[in-house]
Amino acid sequence: MSKEEKIKQFNPNNPATEDSNIFGLPFNKEEADIILLPLPWEVTVSFSAGTANAPDLIFEASHQVDLYDPYIKDAWKIGIYMDEPNQDWQKQSQHLRSKAVQIISNLTSAHASETPAQMEALYKEVNDGSAQFNEDVKRYTEEVLSAGKIIGGVGGDHSTPLGIIQALCKHHQDFGILQLDAHCDLRNAYEGFTYSHASIMYNAMQLPQVSKLVQVGIRDYCEEEVNYINNSKGKVVTFFDRDIKQARMHGKTTAAIFNDIVNELPQHVYLSFDADALDPKLCPNTGTPVAGGFETDEVLYLLEKVVQSGRKIIAFDLNETGNGAWDANVSSRLLYRICNLVSKSNEARLPQN
Repeated sequence: MSKEEKIKQFNPNNPATEDSNIFGLPFNKEEADIILLPLPWEVTVSFSAGTANAPDLIFEASHQVDLYDPYIKDAWKIGIYMDEPNQDWQKQSQHLRSKAVQIISNLTSAHASETPAQMEALYKEVNDGSAQFNEDVKRYTEEVLSAGKIIGGVGGDHSTPLGIIQALCKHHQDFGILQLDAHCDLRNAYEGFTYSHASIMYNAMQLPQVSKLVQVGIRDYCEEEVNYINNSKGKVVTFFDRDIKQARMHGKTTAAIFNDIVNELPQHVYLSFDADALDPKLCPNTGTPVAGGFETDEVLYLLEKVVQSGRKIIAFDLNETGNGAWDANVSSRLLYRICNLVSKSNEARLPQN
């Protein structure tokens, strides 16, 4: 059955069937224009684990998501498909996580249990394994992009999308990153891990094709990161959660604040959405929750403004969803709306009514 025939026969008002893909949709990988890649990886998490289980939980919760989108008519017709989780990645994540725990314990303990030589060997194993994971994700992404499709990563911790961003550099000479997050993630090799979840944006900014980083919702950061922002010569622009809220208290509208954010973005945008950008009540089991943050409607309003501006979201990720049913419930609904908005920003991909 062709994609067109599936669209004709599919009733978006019906409940999802057990054999359907994400959101209960009937499309396979060849038919879909948006490919979601599960990233069950959380090697370097420094507070609480569980995000590696999020792709499976989000997939399960997605079957309860209604497909009507008041902003984009029939957006589901573009076709969204989530690929099978890579079991080797999951096993390697668990293995390397145990090594990272040894390292972190040694760093934080008053009495070190590992010798310098043992620590060096542990670091090498973790960093080399993480580099291989990035290479695997990059190779997968290149295949998706070469097929003319859009990719979205579903994590996992926030280290996971680096391979996606690296692959985009072969297809785009100039693009920016819109980062929704509680943290800057601009630390250089945090805790000695080259590919730490707290270093994702530091690593991304080493890529010459990434011309701008616009951070939104930041509210937990260190002096090293503030210095990086201040020394970036405008390449990193940060909208701190505190400043956004104080601007509202002084009478500035959310629309005006979000227009300021959008105006900082270049034409092509990669969206990186860490679930801890949200108020913790919405994703309480995220890896490193921080008080404050956004409501879901605020996030979607900002992304709608990005689309309305004519900018194109070239790829995206949703990461750091916690290991809980409520976290997955919230994230699955946000993921669906993000997919729709991405399709809208790539106007030619939307099916004609």
